[in-house]
Amino acid sequence: MTLTFYKYQGTGNDFVIIDNRDSIISKNNTKLFTRLCDRKFGIGADGLMLLEQPKNQEDDFTMVYFNADGNESSMCGNGGRCLVAFAAFIGIIKDKTTFTAIDGKHYAEIKDGLVYLQMQDVSEIEEYDSHLFLDTGSPHHVTMVNGLPEFDVKNVGREIRNGAPYFEVGSNVNFVEKINGNSFAVRTYERGVEDETLSCGTGVTAVALSMHATQVTNENQVSVQTPGGELKVTFSKSANKYENIFLIGPAEQVFKGEIEC
Repeated sequence: MTLTFYKYQGTGNDFVIIDNRDSIISKNNTKLFTRLCDRKFGIGADGLMLLEQPKNQEDDFTMVYFNADGNESSMCGNGGRCLVAFAAFIGIIKDKTTFTAIDGKHYAEIKDGLVYLQMQDVSEIEEYDSHLFLDTGSPHHVTMVNGLPEFDVKNVGREIRNGAPYFEVGSNVNFVEKINGNSFAVRTYERGVEDETLSCGTGVTAVALSMHATQVTNENQVSVQTPGGELKVTFSKSANKYENIFLIGPAEQVFKGEIEC
């Protein structure tokens, strides 16, 4: 079978995208997804997404996301932004959309070349002496460090990801350094990729909320510099939760191709 695919990236977080509205491939074909994401023997990507028919009448499409290891994963923020851009490219939306992913319904819009993706509300942030933990659609461990450019993200991140209390289920691990008032730099070790990625949307969201929750910043618009580029997070804080959370940044098509599978 000749499979048509699209390669997208959002601040360096890259994805294989397949229009699967006609169910051309099975969601159980995890070996295929692993091969397509392989950077030596396949296309190469941090993850793979299927754009599928909407399950709800008010939606435009359904997002199904797989990590590079072939396993269906929790929510991917940059992936969601890229899928919105892809949906606009193939003409099923214009500049606004509602879709459903594994963590529920999302609203998004495209403005001035950027994709604004609304994330789920966050009502619980666990604070510890050395780090914070929260779920922004995916689980995230957030810790501040000094000397982020030289920090050993891969080895330290892998140790935290596999250690207590996460063990086999694992957590994404974010290392953060403050730049100025509401601007931060982050590097992220992603489970499922099992390596540092150039950017992580749910991780950037987790960093922004964590920095506000611990009063490292008092702003409700936070800029986060990843190795792949800058993302912004806006939000509002009510008595017991963060809501109206938007992850904002570019999403670009890299190329279209065909592969035999």
